[in-house]
Amino acid sequence: MKAALLIAALLFSAPVAAAPAAATGPREWVDALTGHRIVRISDVPGTASLYFHQNSYTPQGDKMVVSVPSGIATVDLQSWRVTPLVKGERLQLLFTGRKTRTAYYATRTGDGGASTIWAADIDTGKTRRIADLKSGTIGSINADESLLLAQWAERDPPLQPAAAQVRDRDQTRMTFGQAEYAATGADGKPLTFAEAKEVRLNERLEAKIPMEIFTIDVKTGQRRVVTASTDWLNHIQFSPTDPNLIMYCHEGPWHKVDRIWTIRTDGSQKTKIHTRTMNMEIAGHEFFSPDGKTIWYDLQTPRGEKFWLAGYELSSGKRKWYHLERNEWSVHFNQSPDLKLFSGDGGDSEMVAHAPDGKYLYLFHPRDIPDVAGIHAPGSESLISPGLLEPEKLVDMRKHDYRLEPNMTFTPDRKWVVFRSNMEGANHVYAVELAKAAAQ
Repeated sequence: MKAALLIAALLFSAPVAAAPAAATGPREWVDALTGHRIVRISDVPGTASLYFHQNSYTPQGDKMVVSVPSGIATVDLQSWRVTPLVKGERLQLLFTGRKTRTAYYATRTGDGGASTIWAADIDTGKTRRIADLKSGTIGSINADESLLLAQWAERDPPLQPAAAQVRDRDQTRMTFGQAEYAATGADGKPLTFAEAKEVRLNERLEAKIPMEIFTIDVKTGQRRVVTASTDWLNHIQFSPTDPNLIMYCHEGPWHKVDRIWTIRTDGSQKTKIHTRTMNMEIAGHEFFSPDGKTIWYDLQTPRGEKFWLAGYELSSGKRKWYHLERNEWSVHFNQSPDLKLFSGDGGDSEMVAHAPDGKYLYLFHPRDIPDVAGIHAPGSESLISPGLLEPEKLVDMRKHDYRLEPNMTFTPDRKWVVFRSNMEGANHVYAVELAKAAAQ
């Protein structure tokens, strides 16, 4: 559960200090456990790819954008060459456009939460101002790049005191996009990372802070409120294809909130996507399919016991549930551009699945479970359609600290998956090839 407001604060306010030592291993290798080729894309420690549902690729599929300590850079997806695009140590890379070759980013313009949104031409580096925000954070841009999507809170208390934020090994610099959680249980003993996070999330939810989700017209700068609440609104994202469809969540402990919602940009058709049917059932980390027709999400019935990747078809309301085993549960899932495969970034033993051996990046091959002998139950077309995700391990992540989420994304040509990791010590961006390496 990513707290977007906290992340924005970390990105804008992290103190500057000496970067951690560069990785000393090879730039490219074949994973001994999985047989897949891995390339370290980044040259500079502290480089980061975007959050898993943020678009980072050009419409033509030839480049992606990443954050670097000195600003923003582009990556050529054929040569993996990293080229500076915009310089500035306190920039926040937001996303790329789905229609134009544009990288969008934010700069903080004052101490009161004000910021300016900018657009950079990915080929020329030429920048232009898009909008000024008195407060709030930008989370998405719609398919035709006419509207920015943002959220605002009356106040943004930190989920955890600053003293407990994760720091790099030298203890001098706050790690890019990570947070540590600490809390004690009723018995006075320290809770695990995951349980402490739930405590902090619940405290934020119960604070009942007034919030808004709003749009900004890119041409006119007009601000329009889509929905307002004292619930914790988060995880905002536009459909990749429908310029007027928004998905967002009610943030907090997943077993407590009705999390996944859609709404139109004019505030109409507010729809809850998943309804709980048992206590401790959870659903979250929702994302659109690349064609915008389906919403996928992590579903557990109940939490930490039975694991599914669940899909909801927007046009028909039909549901598809793919089952996974405990070790295959992943912090985030994603879907390939051709809709044929899924990825999952695994998780460690302290996370919700408590997987004893789950620290791998996975490629999942979906398999439907058909009716036996073609015999259909009455009304079966309205029931959940079941399936399985058959796993293939892509990357051994046993040296990775999962307080940094890998956030896997498929490259547009579906030949690679890009992810971020600290498996070599510092934070870097990597790519793993989906085809297995030829035997040597």
